[in-house]
Amino acid sequence: MKGLKAIKSIIFVGASFIIGGCGTTVIDLDNPEEKAGMSNVMALEYRDFEKAANAAVQDMLNSGALKDRSGGRYVLAISRVTNDTMQRIDTDQLIKQIRTQLLQSGKVVVTSAIGVNEAEDPMVMKARELRNSKEFDQKNVAKPGTIVAPDISLSGKIIQRNLALDFGGERVEYYFQLTLTDLSTGLAIWEGETPIIKEGKKAPIW
Repeated sequence: MKGLKAIKSIIFVGASFIIGGCGTTVIDLDNPEEKAGMSNVMALEYRDFEKAANAAVQDMLNSGALKDRSGGRYVLAISRVTNDTMQRIDTDQLIKQIRTQLLQSGKVVVTSAIGVNEAEDPMVMKARELRNSKEFDQKNVAKPGTIVAPDISLSGKIIQRNLALDFGGERVEYYFQLTLTDLSTGLAIWEGETPIIKEGKKAPIW
């Protein structure tokens, strides 16, 4: 029985060492010597999308790129955001946070009538199919020429780089790259990149 207890103790200590050694450190690039926090995974998490969205929106607002000279608000369309990482991630998670913050800033409105592949909200065009229908009061049906065209578009890419560190460590670098384009000229009026850096140690093999 003593031998069995000893074996169980060794297994428990070994398991604790492996779990403890798998912690991931998030690096703060503004203060490389200080750690921004701990994460349980090397993959992208909700907090990473939140950080990237906050940084992008703040940079856009500070740059003045969203200041409409006419005093109104820009109409923003969402273009393609490419996932160039090794993970299957939903880029809408990042874009949703950005567009929500931009809407709340009062600087832009976002169109749901057009997208890269199709309208984000198909009901915009579906509602217009009711024209001339005897079943609907035509006074409430959207008239031709009422959809507002976008002024600017947001596109981007998320890329990943994996680096091997000494002593079996691993560094994963994610870069959130975004671009605002003036659709009337085709010129980029703002570009930003937010890095998310994570470092961790691989668990030892026993």
